Amino acid sequence: MVEFADAAQAAARSEAGFARKQPADAARHGAAALLPLDTVANDTWRHLGETAIEPNGYYLPEWELAVSTFTRSRANVSVLTAANDTNSLIGLLPVISAWRAYKLPLPVLVSADPYGTVGTPLLDRDHADEAAARLMDHARSTGAHALILRDCPLEGPAMATFTRALAQRGLKPHILQSHARACLDATRDADELLRDALGAKKLKELRRQRNRLAEHGEVIFTIASTPSEVQRDLEIFLTLEASGWKARRGTALAQDDGDAAFIRRAVVDSAARGNCEVVTLFAGDTPVASGIVARHLDRAFYFKMGVDESFAKCSPGVQLTLDLTRHLCADPSIATADSNAVAGHPMIDPIWRGRLNVGDVLIPLHRRDPFIPAIRSGLALRKLAREPARRLVHLVRHLRETRS
Repeated sequence: MVEFADAAQAAARSEAGFARKQPADAARHGAAALLPLDTVANDTWRHLGETAIEPNGYYLPEWELAVSTFTRSRANVSVLTAANDTNSLIGLLPVISAWRAYKLPLPVLVSADPYGTVGTPLLDRDHADEAAARLMDHARSTGAHALILRDCPLEGPAMATFTRALAQRGLKPHILQSHARACLDATRDADELLRDALGAKKLKELRRQRNRLAEHGEVIFTIASTPSEVQRDLEIFLTLEASGWKARRGTALAQDDGDAAFIRRAVVDSAARGNCEVVTLFAGDTPVASGIVARHLDRAFYFKMGVDESFAKCSPGVQLTLDLTRHLCADPSIATADSNAVAGHPMIDPIWRGRLNVGDVLIPLHRRDPFIPAIRSGLALRKLAREPARRLVHLVRHLRETRS
């Protein structure tokens, strides 16, 4: 315990100095400055997105710049970049300090939360190993002792690239936490996939519910993909999301001016690049469910969904997801879809039976660094301390929703 306390105090002193050096005093202290996210040229950033080894629709400029500009808790993000010998951008990762991410005084940079649960860095597929190494070099040059990638697919090519880059330096990554969430194999035939996932009895029940929904008018599934269409249908989504349990918890996007400004900017700008859709299910003229789907390369990301809870007996969220499944499986440009859902989600897990292993990964930046055990212990203690509070919050929410 004494050794850990000494190491933790040293980490705190390092973090304090690390914070002071960013960015104004960096040169004087011999450390490189972290640059603001908006200093990266959009055209080079977009080109990197087109050549990325692994998709992440939330770290494309149209999305992440809107997050960093408008959302209060996620604003003013910095960036790690990697360039090759020809000065071409080959790697990019938005980052924040460990103090901002965890309220812990640790000399660590953490992948920024892009409002979507994916923190995969953008790495040029033809220079991936070099990009990962140079991103780590950039992080180390700022005075950081470690880099934490949050919500990163553990078996994806980006994580494999970092593992190789670390091995070349006699290092290895440390998984801090992990979970499996639902994903869709969109290369399969949709009807066959849904039969295998749900079975004949459940599909029959869902058809009965759809017929019941049709009593309110013809059931129509629409896809908005152009900027003007997305701008129009986003307002339907915002209204639906703010009408249900998210509104009661105060977490609907429309309830926060910054969040509303972010999503209005992000979806329109992303749609202009072909990277966002808004899908909506109508019963006659009444919208009953709507969802936002980000896209990047061959992957879709099911960002958020809103439903009209007055139609709950017809399972509008499930009906929307069934139509979205058919839409994505029919699109030859999409191979997989990430549900972005929590592990064991009761709605999406039975429909999308694929599983994506996602976790938070600590990337050490120095060999035999005494800070790493202290960093890992500090994060573990934080999680242990927060778990009872998290359970209490969930219990209170459950009781309130049960009584409402």
